[in-house]
Amino acid sequence: MADQQTKDTEPQTKIPDDLFQLYDLRVTVICPPGERIMCGAKPGDHFTLQGEMLHLPPTQGFSIYSLAAVLPLLAAKQRVTHANDWMSTDAEVACPDPNCGSRLRIERTGVRTFSHAEVTVVPLVGSG
Repeated sequence: MADQQTKDTEPQTKIPDDLFQLYDLRVTVICPPGERIMCGAKPGDHFTLQGEMLHLPPTQGFSIYSLAAVLPLLAAKQRVTHANDWMSTDAEVACPDPNCGSRLRIERTGVRTFSHAEVTVVPLVGSG
């Protein structure tokens, strides 16, 4: 049960036992037409995040500098946030190169259910 994907795009409100849910994410490169892209990306380059696992399509690379720009936001984007929170509404991150016009769009694509006991050895409070 550590990695059970559902077709829902919204998490359930009540989760039994030690289960919790995270959004799957897709991060896609958005390039303005006609602008020189400095990070080596091409429009549509992407990776997905499922739980803690980052997946790239075969033969596609991704700039470590672009990854570094978006990485700190991904754990927060995986979690449920209030509708008025900027983390719920803002989805694009600028390329870290000030001379590059590309952006990285973070989209929530699905929901996975995980078991606390299967992802950590630290017991839940009150569970003994």
